[in-house]
Amino acid sequence: MAVTYEEIISDLKKRIFKPVYFLAGEEPYYIDLITDHIEEKVLPEAEKSFNQVVLYGEDTTIPAIIETARKFPMMSSHQVVIVKEAQTLKKIEDLVYYLEKPLLSTILVFNYKYKVVDKRTKFYKLLETHAVYFESVRLRDYQVPAWIERYLMTQGIKADPNASAMLTEYLGTDLHKIVNELIKLIITLPAGKPVITTSLIEKNIGISKDYNNFELQKAVGEKNILKANMIVHHFANNPKDNPITLTIASLFSFFSKLLTYHYLADKSKNNAAAVLKVNPYFVKDYETSAGKYNISNTVQIISLLRTYDMKSKGYGDLSSEPGDLLKELIFKILHL
Repeated sequence: MAVTYEEIISDLKKRIFKPVYFLAGEEPYYIDLITDHIEEKVLPEAEKSFNQVVLYGEDTTIPAIIETARKFPMMSSHQVVIVKEAQTLKKIEDLVYYLEKPLLSTILVFNYKYKVVDKRTKFYKLLETHAVYFESVRLRDYQVPAWIERYLMTQGIKADPNASAMLTEYLGTDLHKIVNELIKLIITLPAGKPVITTSLIEKNIGISKDYNNFELQKAVGEKNILKANMIVHHFANNPKDNPITLTIASLFSFFSKLLTYHYLADKSKNNAAAVLKVNPYFVKDYETSAGKYNISNTVQIISLLRTYDMKSKGYGDLSSEPGDLLKELIFKILHL
């Protein structure tokens, strides 16, 4: 059966166990959380030495895994067999012979990261009916700020919307990386002030609260020529920390959403936020930018961004430095 992370963890905490857990998908964070919970919490420490086995895909085979899984536990109700790096296993479809009749006293876990199972196969159909099949989907960029805010809420902490957007721009969609940085920030929070701010991020992670893609996007959207040029010059002087491809991607995302905003019949905050897939707090940025760039301007900017993305990758321009390309691009956008 295909289930959610929350359902799996809830059942595990209630000690409702299934014979096989197949944890797959592009986002490793939840796969590892479930695996770690089973490895750490299912058996008492005294039972682990006899009844818990951790295998690695590169060092084992499906027949060896099946043989281990078919053993009965010693002085325990369950045996736990965990296969890490299961995506490297050869002939994993041969697991069907075990799935058809799994041993109920064994909890067999496959940590199968960065891949999914072909849903047209008999193997997948047996996973659906005879096992717990969990597929962890990597978040899209626009989903990350809300995820950060939800994660912090579980810790009793809030985040400024600008802080969440800033972290997303810098850290991307890798949840392991995001959580590690959030833990650092939580540790450094002043007593009695459970709020993550841009200043706290700058002080403890090293992201400049003034010179980043989020601030450039905002400055360009407002046609704040002075601020945009200051940021671009900083980027040009620090190209390794501010790759032009990421900056163009950030601007492309913004202006694509701005074009969508222009065509919205209902531009109310909640509707615009839902359609653009942004925090309602940021709808005002699109409203402001719509007054600075009409539909024709916006289409021209999207075309410019495509052109300079190609140039930044060496197509049609082999001599210009990335910083010079970015300065030229921003000048053209700001003076449309």
